[in-house]
Amino acid sequence: MLHQDWMRLALIQAQMAYEQGEVPIGAVIVHNDTVIAEAHNEKELRNDPTAHAEILAIQRAAETMGTWRLTDASLYVTLEPCPMCAGAILQARLKNLVYGTMDLKGGATGSVLNVMDFKLWNHKVEVVAGVLEDECSDILKHFFKRLRNN
Repeated sequence: MLHQDWMRLALIQAQMAYEQGEVPIGAVIVHNDTVIAEAHNEKELRNDPTAHAEILAIQRAAETMGTWRLTDASLYVTLEPCPMCAGAILQARLKNLVYGTMDLKGGATGSVLNVMDFKLWNHKVEVVAGVLEDECSDILKHFFKRLRNN
């Protein structure tokens, strides 16, 4: 499968978050061409500021794999990760991060800052940005427009 195919699965997760009144961000973790974890934001549901799609997906992937080291896995997420999530991605030793649209207010893997670019880390994550960017951006724009109108 291509990056776009995996990102479409992350968009399904984002749509689930949207329908639950959560900021519509979805994440999928893939290992050996198999989805090992899926998640979407659950901050409102859990009343937990750390319940980001990426964090929940990493937790589920670690449980599925039986290890916190996700060295050959790729994370697909609809929005550029924040500093907390970027740190978790490094800690999980993910091989790849693929995201849809930049977060110009809080992104930490290329826009506001780039946590992945520090040379002192003992792990390097390959980052691909802009996969299905329009679709990933549109769901967020629609969500916040609906919120403002209510």
